[in-house]
Amino acid sequence: MNEERNGIRRSGGPRKSQEIFDATLDLLAEKGYEGLTIEGVAQRSGVNKTTIYRWWPSKGALLGAALVGARQLELTPPDTGSLAGDLEDLLGTITTLLTVRPASDIAVSVLGAATHSPELAAHIKDFFADRIAREQVVFDRAVARGEIGADADPMLLVDLLAGAAWVRVVLRQLPLEEGFVARTVNIVLNGARATG
Repeated sequence: MNEERNGIRRSGGPRKSQEIFDATLDLLAEKGYEGLTIEGVAQRSGVNKTTIYRWWPSKGALLGAALVGARQLELTPPDTGSLAGDLEDLLGTITTLLTVRPASDIAVSVLGAATHSPELAAHIKDFFADRIAREQVVFDRAVARGEIGADADPMLLVDLLAGAAWVRVVLRQLPLEEGFVARTVNIVLNGARATG
């Protein structure tokens, strides 16, 4: 049985789902959201467009499914043995996503388009919900090790880290200097006050 939320199929799918997802993300990186079409994805993936429409009724739904299901955006939660190490690994992944093509083109295109497309914004929300659910194990282990309290807000911690990278790279257009990841994680976990 297939579960569907906001047009994204959570199980099942056409046999060539990965080819469809790869074509979707490749076209998005090349042409942006406005240039992304179901017809273009069908041509690039070698899948009939009626098959794509059968599973995803719009390009927003298709892109949402590609963001969650594409192997090239797969996330394996780190397990370095410490919360700081795990967060450095996660933030390192985010900074790579924002600075290395084609992932950086995909990230900027998706978030730019989401401001104009309520449908896509709903799929982006699902993407981030999926990510925080996958990352939850990092925080569960940190609680078990006594590194953070059970009342810590994992989403806020990730938002602070990811937000620092997004503002620096995308909005300010500044390079990430050496040590940015470790310094940012340290400030988020320990604060910026002088130690006396």
